[in-house]
Amino acid sequence: MTIKVGDRLPEATLIKVTADGPAPVTTSDYFKGRRVALFAVPGAFTPTCSARHLPGYVEKGGEFGAKGVDEVACTAVNDAFVLGAWAKSAAADGITMLADGNGQFADALGLSFDGAKFGMGKRSQRYAMIVSDGTVEQLHVEQPGEFKVSSADYLLEQL
Repeated sequence: MTIKVGDRLPEATLIKVTADGPAPVTTSDYFKGRRVALFAVPGAFTPTCSARHLPGYVEKGGEFGAKGVDEVACTAVNDAFVLGAWAKSAAADGITMLADGNGQFADALGLSFDGAKFGMGKRSQRYAMIVSDGTVEQLHVEQPGEFKVSSADYLLEQL
């Protein structure tokens, strides 16, 4: 079953990329008591993700605070080292990277897909959501191959 607006996020452990290295964080702790713009990409360093998705949030990240968002975070079915390298290469200092290395969070949300025919294995669908104190306030899931409703611009327009 796919998560929907009004649902609480499932309990999962993600690996947060920090200056001191990877740090496990549970969804209940990370999203507690704040409003987070969370976007997911199929993979770090992939074409649309690197050319358009992450750069949009890097460019517009500061605008989320003015609309009541405490933090902007990105998740992908990659390990924390890959997400850390991607963030560094994209100068994404203001974006929190949350690694879902085994895809357990994407699975629990009902938003994973099988990218094996592209040599990618299990991946997360491309989406953006606003999470308020652990509850999904907004959810925008892309159709396969599209990049519209999960962009920073679109999410900002919805706030």
